Amino acid sequence: MRIQHLDKDTKKSLLEDLLRRSPSQYEEYEKGVNEILLQVKSRGDESLFAYTRKFDGAAIDASNVRVTEEEIEEAYSMVDEDFVEVIRRAIGNIRAYHEKQRQNSWFDSKPDGTMLGQKITPLRRVGVYVPGGKAAYPSSVLMNIIPAKTAGVDEIVMVTPPGTDGKAAPTTLVAANEAGADAIYKAGGAQAVAALAFGTESIPKVDKIVGPGNIYVALAKKAVYGHVSIDAVAGPSEILVIADETANPRYVAADLLSQAEHDELASAILLTTSRELAGKVSEETDRFLKELSRADIIRKSLDNYGYILVTDTMDEAIEAANEIASEHLEIQTADPYDVMMKIRNAGAIFIGEHSSEPLGDYFAGPNHVLPTNGTAKFFSPLSVDDFIKKSSIISYSRDALEKIHRDIEYFAESEGLTAHANSVKVRFEGGAGR
Repeated sequence: MRIQHLDKDTKKSLLEDLLRRSPSQYEEYEKGVNEILLQVKSRGDESLFAYTRKFDGAAIDASNVRVTEEEIEEAYSMVDEDFVEVIRRAIGNIRAYHEKQRQNSWFDSKPDGTMLGQKITPLRRVGVYVPGGKAAYPSSVLMNIIPAKTAGVDEIVMVTPPGTDGKAAPTTLVAANEAGADAIYKAGGAQAVAALAFGTESIPKVDKIVGPGNIYVALAKKAVYGHVSIDAVAGPSEILVIADETANPRYVAADLLSQAEHDELASAILLTTSRELAGKVSEETDRFLKELSRADIIRKSLDNYGYILVTDTMDEAIEAANEIASEHLEIQTADPYDVMMKIRNAGAIFIGEHSSEPLGDYFAGPNHVLPTNGTAKFFSPLSVDDFIKKSSIISYSRDALEKIHRDIEYFAESEGLTAHANSVKVRFEGGAGR
């Protein structure tokens, strides 16, 4: 990995490189995505199935688009029992974590006749997109479905691309069944997003779409925002490690590569105050690349977006980390909790040398759907909050309104909204309303 001293120019170049990976930079794909959305919106199942044949090579129609109980049973027969047990243990951790995020409605009544509150209502129907194709990610199934179930969503509709045999990945089906999906449909790509956003004869319209996908899925979600809600427009995976001279270089190198193997656009960055550690991490990286199965992808990722940056002080490393606002941030320093308290921007923070990033991907409990491309400056991980909505509650008695009605009228009239003022004023004409 390249080793550089962090200065103003290095940081500026790094941030510009990382932002180029954003889905918003791929305008050349938008025309094609928008055409798919338009066709599915206007022609429903006809276009959905045509695109499935074109892109997935699968003969899907109204009779087989929905996954049956028999297909789920078949999936269980194809998956190792030990895998199912691991899934169930992970579900327990993920559910326990997300249950702590649940909110309750609240109401505050006062003796003066006022009552204010907030009503929490789960979304009615949510669509979960799960990637398919060459790779299956049952962990993403759990991370998207479980917070929705915990929030109390009435109906969870999952879509996932079929293989050429017209079947969904067995591990995906098992994970979805264990997590509690209400319906699973064999559809993928922008066409599946369109089906969820607008509804077709076979797939119902949802209120919100969540879940990761390729550039076409990301741009489709971006385009349908407003027709439905979405979680976020996700970019490529990222990891940033802050380390000092006390860190184990082999651990640091292994953790950097754990994200670089995702794809060629993934980013892996080390910020360290130790040039000696920087050199050792680079050496360990080279050793790992001789034995890892996805070494070709990792090399391209590191060549494009891999950095070892040496800073003069830990405060400089922390400042740079807050500017980068990485999806995953590991802290491997002598006092990691002190560093953690100074971090403002990160999707998930892993503290200490034994808290490696895959712990969060699969098992610990916090959600692994995280903000990318610097959006951790203003976005949060997927949570129960993403699957609820809030309604304000306001109730005033006549006596309570009478005490403040002139303030409201004055305020409304100052804005030139006389009908607003009149709406309050009429309640006190000649004793009206008693």
